[in-house]
Amino acid sequence: MTTPTRTDPKIPIKLAAGDKVGIVAGSGRLPVNVAERLTAAGHAPFVALIEGEADQASTLTSCEHEYLQLEDFAVLVPTLKRHGVTHVVLAGGIARRPEWRKVKPRLALLAILPRALAALARGDNGLLKALVSGLEAYGMKVVGAHEIVPDLLAIEGPMTGVVPLKSDWRDLDAALAAARTIGALDIGQGAVSIGGRVIALEGIEGTDGLLARVAGMRGHGRIAGKKRGVLVKCAKPDQEMRADLPTIGPATVEGAHAAGLAGIGVEAGGSLVLDYGKMIERADALGLFVVGLPKGVGK
Repeated sequence: MTTPTRTDPKIPIKLAAGDKVGIVAGSGRLPVNVAERLTAAGHAPFVALIEGEADQASTLTSCEHEYLQLEDFAVLVPTLKRHGVTHVVLAGGIARRPEWRKVKPRLALLAILPRALAALARGDNGLLKALVSGLEAYGMKVVGAHEIVPDLLAIEGPMTGVVPLKSDWRDLDAALAAARTIGALDIGQGAVSIGGRVIALEGIEGTDGLLARVAGMRGHGRIAGKKRGVLVKCAKPDQEMRADLPTIGPATVEGAHAAGLAGIGVEAGGSLVLDYGKMIERADALGLFVVGLPKGVGK
C-alpha cells in the first residue's frame, strides 16, 4: 500500500543566501515539519525551543538551538538576533500562560511589558498579533508555517477514501457555524456536533482535550444512542494567519475515533494538516473521513 503524500520540495518564500529562519517551537509536530522542510531545502534553521512545550526528543535538537523559558520571553529577540535570524516562524502550541511571579526582570522586558499586557487583555489572537508586530519592529520578517511547507494547508474536498454520508453534512454545517462563533469570541477553533446538535466546544484545553471530553460523555452515557458525529476546525474570523492556524494530524484522528466520531472537517486553505500521509492512512484504517470545507462557507 502506497502512503499518500503531498510533498512539494519548493519553499514559496524567497530566501537569499544570507537569510536565516528561526523557529519558535512550541508543542506538537508543526515545528518538526517546518524544520525538516527547511533542512531538506538547504536552509538550516535556528530553533528556540520553549521549555515544557517543545518536543525535546524530536529532530529539533539536531538543529542549532537554544532553550527558552516562557517566563523569560523578553530574551527572544536578542536570542534570535544573536543567531543571525532574518525570518521567524511561530510554530506549535503553548498550553499555559507565563507565571508572572517567576518572570525574570530585564531591561528588555520593560520595553515590551505595556504592549504585552494590553495584548493579553485582547485574548490569544491579540497576543499573537502583538508578538508578530513586535518581532517585525525589530527588523525580522514573520512568515507562516504554510509559507515554508505549503503542502501543510488543507485542500478542499475529501482527503480520505472514506467520505461523509449525506447525514454527516448536517453535523459538519452545525459544527462549522459553532466553530466560527467561538472563533469570533477568541475562545477556540473547534466544535463537535452529533445528530445535528453541537454538543461540545473547544476551550483553553485545545482539541485533544475537547475530544477527550466527548469520549468521556459517551462513556458516561451523556450522549447514549447518538451515533457518528464530527469535529470541525476553522480559522477565527480575525485570525493572524502567520500563527496558530487550526491544525489536525494523526493524534486528532486517534482522538476523534476514541470519541466515537465519524469524521473531521477542516477549513480548506486556512487549516494545517500535519504528517499528511500517516494521518490519511490511519483515518482510512479506522473508517473515519477527513474533508476540507470550502473557505468562507458558513460565514
